[in-house]
Amino acid sequence: MTSSYARPRPQEVARVTSEAAELLEVLWGRASTAPVSASQLRVLFILEHHEGINLRTLADALGSSPPSTSRLCDRLQAVGFVERRPGATSRRELRLYLSRRGRAFLVDLRSRRERALQSVLEHMPAAQRTALLEGLVAFCAAAAQEIHEDDVTDARTA
Repeated sequence: MTSSYARPRPQEVARVTSEAAELLEVLWGRASTAPVSASQLRVLFILEHHEGINLRTLADALGSSPPSTSRLCDRLQAVGFVERRPGATSRRELRLYLSRRGRAFLVDLRSRRERALQSVLEHMPAAQRTALLEGLVAFCAAAAQEIHEDDVTDARTA
């Protein structure tokens, strides 16, 4: 390892991380036979973690309008990945859920993505894979904390 990585500046790490994310998108694109768009995939990921949310909450999470979000959900419902059910307190409010087929799709997608990544990781020396794993675990923890703090701040200002 070169000395330029001894104390990398956050800007340099952000640049390399961004480049890695772009390469991940290319690898994942090659591994994908997804019948859904990137926006629809985001909907599936959100529903996976927030079962039973309403359309307005989903639209807020996507940074989109309710009509656009409704159209995304219409398409996902048409392919059998999303279910709409009446809310428990109000039949007028619809709640959104991943269907069994939607869950199976995400399991298969993740499996294909992991195989694509494994192929790349096999070309790395074991010590660098270990360092990458440690760094990614720390990154995931920091990102999750920042997202949680943003969610708490958003809830307080709402």
